[in-house]
Amino acid sequence: MNLAHAHILLNHVPIIGTLMTLGLFLVSLVANRKDLTQASLALFSLIALLAIPTYMSGNAAEDVIKEFPGVSMALIETHQGAAMLAFVFMEITGAISLAGLWQFSRSTKNLRASLPGRLNLSGVLLFAIITAGLMAVTGNTGGEIRHPEIVLGQQATSIVGSVGGEIIASIKHFVIDSSMWVWPVLEDLHFLGLILILGSMGVLNLRILGFLKQLPVAPLHWFIPWGIAGFFINVVTGLLFFLGMPGFYTVNVIFQIKMLTVLLAGGNLLLFNCTSAFRALEHLGPGEDAPPFAKFIAASQIFLWIAVIVLGRYIPYGEVT
Repeated sequence: MNLAHAHILLNHVPIIGTLMTLGLFLVSLVANRKDLTQASLALFSLIALLAIPTYMSGNAAEDVIKEFPGVSMALIETHQGAAMLAFVFMEITGAISLAGLWQFSRSTKNLRASLPGRLNLSGVLLFAIITAGLMAVTGNTGGEIRHPEIVLGQQATSIVGSVGGEIIASIKHFVIDSSMWVWPVLEDLHFLGLILILGSMGVLNLRILGFLKQLPVAPLHWFIPWGIAGFFINVVTGLLFFLGMPGFYTVNVIFQIKMLTVLLAGGNLLLFNCTSAFRALEHLGPGEDAPPFAKFIAASQIFLWIAVIVLGRYIPYGEVT
């Protein structure tokens, strides 16, 4: 199994998952069910995470399929452009959903009870609808590459693909050719994102593990948004790195392992720190011990984020020749 196979397996998740989660989200809004709303926001956030390896593995699939007879590079480029736009809007949807989940982790009330909550839900709905449409176009353009008999609506999909393709070309020019300072600045921002993650997550997780026991847990949980901000800084800068040199990263074994580690760490952060699951620890006072399972989660978070840093350091040595 190679990354091309992985892309075939993964590409159904953001496409079908977005459509199904959008349906669940609409049901939750109509029925005013906060449990379904929280589940929908969590699913949007998880799909945004899984969209990262889905998009990046697409380059490996291109390398495999472009040599096949009868395969059109124009269709591949159209699919790449559509996938780029769908990926960007999926990440925005995931970010807004994560903000909503954070509000859930701090309150037992329905998000509709406050103006920020209503704005959040409206933003999720708007971007989810746009994302679902772009995902449908992406799926269609991907199918057209190997199934020319289903080519329909070519003009509309070509417009979406062309816009995305122009964005990809502009990013490559910006990262590689525009200035010698762009890459170092992106590296600094990427490192800053890691500092925010480790700084905010580290203090909370160390307290849960039993260190700094004189501190209550609840105030430390307020640092988590800084860790989330650092995570999204790293997603954005990491995507720019990838688009600047996709051929280098696609075949890099250490990069592939790092991306798997990022998914595990991001999912861990999402499900434990940004949902109502954290409320079991919210009232943990000075000198009190956390449950064993919470300590396991905290230790795994520290391990995973340190592993991300170490793997990132060794990416230059992981290229397959």
